Amino acid sequence: MRGLAGKVAVCTGSGRREGLGEGILRRLAAEGCKVVVTDLGRPDEGLDSANIGTTEEMEAVAAGLREAGAEAVALPCDVRDEAQVQALVDGTVEAFGRLDILVNNAGVGYMMRHTADLTLEEWKLVLDVNLTGAFLCTRIAAAQMRAQGDGGRVINIASQAAKSGFPHMAPYVASKHGMVGLTRTAAIDYAGDGITVNAVCPNHVTTGLGKKQNEYFAKYKGQTVEEYRAALRQRIPLGRVGLPEDTAAATAFLASDDAAFITGEALNVSGGEEMH
Repeated sequence: MRGLAGKVAVCTGSGRREGLGEGILRRLAAEGCKVVVTDLGRPDEGLDSANIGTTEEMEAVAAGLREAGAEAVALPCDVRDEAQVQALVDGTVEAFGRLDILVNNAGVGYMMRHTADLTLEEWKLVLDVNLTGAFLCTRIAAAQMRAQGDGGRVINIASQAAKSGFPHMAPYVASKHGMVGLTRTAAIDYAGDGITVNAVCPNHVTTGLGKKQNEYFAKYKGQTVEEYRAALRQRIPLGRVGLPEDTAAATAFLASDDAAFITGEALNVSGGEEMH
């Protein structure tokens, strides 16, 4: 893809092995980007080590990228914290001299329960990470891109849940619908600076988070996990669930010069399951 060689890319929520963020950075690195791995790094209230990229795991992801030939560093960041987001951007510039591509991938997708059983704390956690985090990262990264004076790319990893409702996932669905709204408005606001803002909307992706969702919804529907996965495949016209590589390819395209005239879009990557 044109124009990615030498660009500097940050992907939030990329500190877990075989996660969506790692897949995105691998593709961007393969296209010639210098990449920054970032995740929470340490457990926090509501976010234990089983659901975040720890500092050790972040460093392992960065090491794997370097072994594949990429220039890569790992920088911890809580996307809910404005000062930490600023430190992430500053650290990226210190490491590589600039910032060209931001991928807002950090998200909480494992909070699955009936809306009636949700607590306010659970609701706020999901919205704070998924939506407020994307806002803070966009605003602060775009300020750096504006200062550089030659444009940039923001890609928000939304979801099929940005366009359709799902049972027992009210905060996730609300946050992803909100992310599309943020995408559309930020695209207008930053267009004059040459910064495009787009979203990618994958359906189910086979990651660690996807495994948790499979287990939860199989139980909810009274199915085995394999029966649930088979039903997933049957409703997708292309006959399989998504892979990290599918979302990574769409992200790389939107980050490239080939997508220079595309902004404000929410691109479905769903094998035909979602068509609006």
